[in-house]
Amino acid sequence: MREKARALGFDAVGIARADEPLTADFEHYERFLDRGMHGEMRYLAEDRLVRRRLDTEAILDGARSVVCVARRYDRSQEEEANDPPLARRIARYARGRDYHNGVRKKLRQLAAFIRTLGEGVNARPLIDDAPVLERAWAARAGLGFVGKNGLLIVPGQGSFVLLGEVVTTLPLEPNETIPDRCGSCTLCIEECPTEAIIAPRVLDAKRCISYLTIELRGSMPEELREKVGGNLFGCDDCQTVCPYNKDTEHKREARAGAKVDVFSPHPRWAGTSLGDLVGASSAEFAVLSEGSPLHRATHAGLARNAAIVMGNVGGDEPGGPEASNAVLEKAANSPENEVVRDAASWALARMSKGR
Repeated sequence: MREKARALGFDAVGIARADEPLTADFEHYERFLDRGMHGEMRYLAEDRLVRRRLDTEAILDGARSVVCVARRYDRSQEEEANDPPLARRIARYARGRDYHNGVRKKLRQLAAFIRTLGEGVNARPLIDDAPVLERAWAARAGLGFVGKNGLLIVPGQGSFVLLGEVVTTLPLEPNETIPDRCGSCTLCIEECPTEAIIAPRVLDAKRCISYLTIELRGSMPEELREKVGGNLFGCDDCQTVCPYNKDTEHKREARAGAKVDVFSPHPRWAGTSLGDLVGASSAEFAVLSEGSPLHRATHAGLARNAAIVMGNVGGDEPGGPEASNAVLEKAANSPENEVVRDAASWALARMSKGR
């Protein structure tokens, strides 16, 4: 099973017992919800009880094991240095194709293989759109340990990884857990631009740039806009400073059968500016976000983000500041969306003050 997982392109594999609840992790999760740190992500609270354990009708009745896998998505510094300017404003996992389809396909193949390992064996593949505490299960499976930024750190691989699971009725020998290896390091907490990591492994999502630029549907809190800086979609700051990622900066190994690197920036970003995103029509947004994780931000959300970034770093229009101002002025006077109008007006005011 491990050999099959690696042959499918996963970089690390771990196994945990699925019939033991994640009591301490679930209590930590409930405290997060009870303090309202999930913001507008109401789905996290609506299915909270489903997330407590895997061996139920909601996930897989009779589950005995959970196979946790990780796939790296970081690229070398040399590769990233050639990314288009707009792509560098996007979190690394989202610069290329939407990872869900590719990872889900591989997980389905792994689940199909596991079903062949015993008579009557059932297996269900899961990814991050399922109600599962996947980082907690990955830690239980010895895949890695949860860092102070709340992300799973896989020894030898770092934290720039996508997670997936296959829950199965097949009993498998579990791995030992990995103890915390953060020690006294607090670089991720200190580096967070919005101070969203309020304590080790405690994230106030409402302040997190990834939440603000991806999940938030209304206007961005004004006191946080400057701190968003040049981040258009997501943020990698708490990962880039992590020593466990510094040790893994190398080119990704070529995978057998891989025709393209799905995490390399999509060619569309080479010819797209922040102003294009601010002024994009619904049809243009559909084209720009097709097959990309950026569709999650929504049309209005991405335009809002682009306007705020323009206010923070200046425009990047070919015509210079005058062209950038023209784009923002048009958006600030558009009757179509109040959220975009607000962001564009704020950006204009900030740019007029020289930021």
